[in-house]
Amino acid sequence: MRLLQQAVTRGASSSEFDIEVRVREPLNAAADDVLWADGVILGTTENFGYMSGLVKDFLERIYYPCLEQTPGLPYGLFIKGGLDGQGARTSVERIITGLRWKPVQQPVVLKGEMQPGFSEQCEQLGMLMAAGLDAGIF
Repeated sequence: MRLLQQAVTRGASSSEFDIEVRVREPLNAAADDVLWADGVILGTTENFGYMSGLVKDFLERIYYPCLEQTPGLPYGLFIKGGLDGQGARTSVERIITGLRWKPVQQPVVLKGEMQPGFSEQCEQLGMLMAAGLDAGIF
């Protein structure tokens, strides 16, 4: 998962874009980080057909402090699924729908064993978010 996070960060941090990137692990992320951000990219593994426990914990902690202050916040999502990743996708999207955040693209769902192309897809997600924020379209 760390390789995928690093790929997203690499894409978002490209020198082509004039944005500031802040990376937080779910356990260390807080509502203040979300309120600071102009966009958010979430990443999770699929555990037992659900998002990871730490991502759920993060979303629970930021939900009410961000609910009325972040509607329309652009977000991206990547999921490392053991099988199909759909349970994790559904569980994250259910909460994000309540927050009224707006997806910048369909979630990146990476199925099965790690493959070299997974990092490329995550890097592209980071670049898309950065380009959209830099251009003011998100």
